[in-house]
Amino acid sequence: MRRPHLGDDRGSAAAELAIALPAVLLALLLGAGALGAAARQVSLQDAAADAARLLGRGEGLGPAQSAVSAAVPGASLSSSASGDLVCATASADVRVGTLLTLPIRASSCALSGGL
Repeated sequence: MRRPHLGDDRGSAAAELAIALPAVLLALLLGAGALGAAARQVSLQDAAADAARLLGRGEGLGPAQSAVSAAVPGASLSSSASGDLVCATASADVRVGTLLTLPIRASSCALSGGL
């Protein structure tokens, strides 16, 4: 018995791929950008901890800013003191893809006058 012809499916797989491929590529690029942003956040946190230790030892803002800039290019540093603690806050912008720029910040504190 002969089946009725319901339609031609030729080319449908190519059309589905053409629709899905940009979405898959966008997801992969955003995922890679998010991993890069997470790595930069970890570097910024380490730099803030180094800066807090330098400030706690009395090294001054110049060497602390140099340590932050060397670890994360383009990062800025601010500091504050409260009692026996000196705190450093490092800030930077991270780009995820070409259109999205996010600010990131990391803070760390150390005992003032510690060696």
